[in-house]
Amino acid sequence: MHGMLVSMDAEELAARWRERLESWAIPEEIMARAPVDPWSHSPERFGTRTDRALAEPDDGPTMTRLSEALPDGGTLLDVGSGPGASSLPLRGRIGHLYAVDTSAPMLEGLTLRADKLGVPVTAIEGRWPDVADRVPVADVSIAAHVVYNVPDLAGFLRALDAHTKGRVVLELPHRHPMSWLTPLWEEFHGISRPVRPIAEDCVALAAALGFAVHVEEREAPLERFTSLEELAASACRRACLDPSRAEEVAVTVLELGMWPMPRDRWVTIWWDR
Repeated sequence: MHGMLVSMDAEELAARWRERLESWAIPEEIMARAPVDPWSHSPERFGTRTDRALAEPDDGPTMTRLSEALPDGGTLLDVGSGPGASSLPLRGRIGHLYAVDTSAPMLEGLTLRADKLGVPVTAIEGRWPDVADRVPVADVSIAAHVVYNVPDLAGFLRALDAHTKGRVVLELPHRHPMSWLTPLWEEFHGISRPVRPIAEDCVALAAALGFAVHVEEREAPLERFTSLEELAASACRRACLDPSRAEEVAVTVLELGMWPMPRDRWVTIWWDR
């Protein structure tokens, strides 16, 4: 009976996560006018972050929990790997890295860096868990900054757990990564953006699935933007505004008191199998 209650609970939480994530969809009439894809990610920007992570190792909870669980020469599964910012810093411990990402350019960036570092890597292009059958069970797994892109979070977490012998680690911002744009959506489009889901919703679902979760939170080690100009250019893309309005956006950002931007809060969720 207790197991039934837990599974019903997880089902409800999973449905709520999906609904809340779907509420972030951009209205069709605004998407139709967008000069570029507002959801796209720059491999160059992510590559810069990865290079910084390799040059300046981070001693935050995510890297600490991965490092203490990964045996020397162990296998590491990185889901939503990008160019490897959350896995390649462990290069001295990794026997083999399995990297999963939907972006071929991101995986190319990871493979190039892994080769230079002498890390054996298998890159798998595709969406998790659709490609899970192409990945062996690993000693440790990491999925960093990816869950807000996952509508079926229960299926995602179950597959991650099933493909891990030892420890599963997740890292995510406390709030949806597009939350910083909320005042600009209201200003330029008259649209209120959602508040949920947040990290606690992911924690609650993982716990309801029966995982013995641990949670640690800290200030993000990186600024989101290095300049007001960088913020304005990003805001134009993310909020479906023409790039020519960047100066107008920058003025609005200052008027709304959005600059300098406070750092995000990052949450590390982990459990042992």
